[in-house]
Amino acid sequence: MKKSSDNPTQQKLPLPAASKAASVAYRLRRRFATIAAIVVSLFFGYHVIFGENGLTAYQQKRSEDRTLQHQIQELQAENTRLQGHVEHLKNDPDAIEHEARERLHYTRPGEVIYTLNEPTAPATPAHK
Repeated sequence: MKKSSDNPTQQKLPLPAASKAASVAYRLRRRFATIAAIVVSLFFGYHVIFGENGLTAYQQKRSEDRTLQHQIQELQAENTRLQGHVEHLKNDPDAIEHEARERLHYTRPGEVIYTLNEPTAPATPAHK
């Protein structure tokens, strides 16, 4: 019977110098590749957060969108109110007369309109 130490394939043979150099080069390439992958990941991560279309820009756009949606709702409400006012003016002669008297200062024959001046603010004394 043969001993396991007699088997030349199982015995550790000293590596030649070329093999050692290849092993060292392989380890250096792996380290370099790992470092390069980390640097690239950090670069892309930075741009995902702070880039032109990153998370900060996205948050700003969402805030702007909310503001614009609020303005749209306010304008739609005002538009609805004004449309109701227009319909009221189209169908109600008393409303037409009221607007003519208020805005255009129209009167019926024989009426006189008295306009009062608005009180002025008291003059402030000049500081010396």
